[in-house]
Amino acid sequence: MRSRVTLVLAITAVVLGGVLLVPTAYARLASDDSGGGGGGGTSSVAAPAPAPPPPPTLAAGPVSVSFKGEFFSWALLDRKTGKVSGSPNMTATSTTESMIKAWIVSDYLRQLGNKEPPAEKMKYATAAIRDSNDDAANWLYAAAGGSYKVLPGGQPGPVIKRAISICGLTDTKRGNVPHFEGWWSFTRMSPRDAARLGDCIADGKAAGPKWTKWVLNEMANVRGSVAKQQDRSGGGRWGIIDGLPKSITAQGPVSIKNGWTPIYDEGNWHVNCLAVTGKWSLTVMLRYPIRSGLDYGAKVCASVATQLVTPQPGAALKVPQQPVGKL
Repeated sequence: MRSRVTLVLAITAVVLGGVLLVPTAYARLASDDSGGGGGGGTSSVAAPAPAPPPPPTLAAGPVSVSFKGEFFSWALLDRKTGKVSGSPNMTATSTTESMIKAWIVSDYLRQLGNKEPPAEKMKYATAAIRDSNDDAANWLYAAAGGSYKVLPGGQPGPVIKRAISICGLTDTKRGNVPHFEGWWSFTRMSPRDAARLGDCIADGKAAGPKWTKWVLNEMANVRGSVAKQQDRSGGGRWGIIDGLPKSITAQGPVSIKNGWTPIYDEGNWHVNCLAVTGKWSLTVMLRYPIRSGLDYGAKVCASVATQLVTPQPGAALKVPQQPVGKL
């Protein structure tokens, strides 16, 4: 009797043990299949979405222009890093012409501080930038303390001296055109310094906190084409601005100021293009035969800007290929 009871109990224990063992083994198997606990299972993780490419901008790069003239130079300043890149001769100088009117207006307004000038004087400031009006610029130059006298030792006048000191210019000097040495339009400036000047206007040092946005807005609203030229003013909306794609101009205002004069006794156009945004400041400076026309210089400036666009419009985005593993 005792042996039969013992046998029954043994069979019952095996059955119960099997019932308890199966769920435990199943749980362990399920755990292994999920990849948990560092077992031999596999797991899959979704790849992160690729970051969108940065918006187009201007960046240093090769520039190739079939230029026929005496002087061709350009400089690009990265306003985030302060680095200036450009042509090998970007420290060589040429006359500023009307490009420097943006500084003359800024220098006058900065000296006012928080004072409001008469409305008539603000019209001069607008005309000097938007219409490149010489008479308005002359009045502001005198009001800012400028002088047409030739100073001893080849020194520039006080307005230009302040540009050198406030904006950290290193190549700028008084003009050396006979009988016009004291004129603001014949100030000698390099493309490197002109790019620095654009940065100086944009960062607020030139015009001061009250007037900087106003000056940049006037520069963004320069008007008139190459064809619209008068004796004492002229259309100045051309050059770099024409070489920028919509993908850049749509990012925000582009503030510009060009300078252009035919120097007949020399036989050359002196053409300069300046443009500045929140990211960069670009200058192109040229001297070439008068017979080529103003439009020629405008197109050279536009070409330089177009070639510096990064990435180039229509360029294929290169995506790194992921290695393919064996199954």
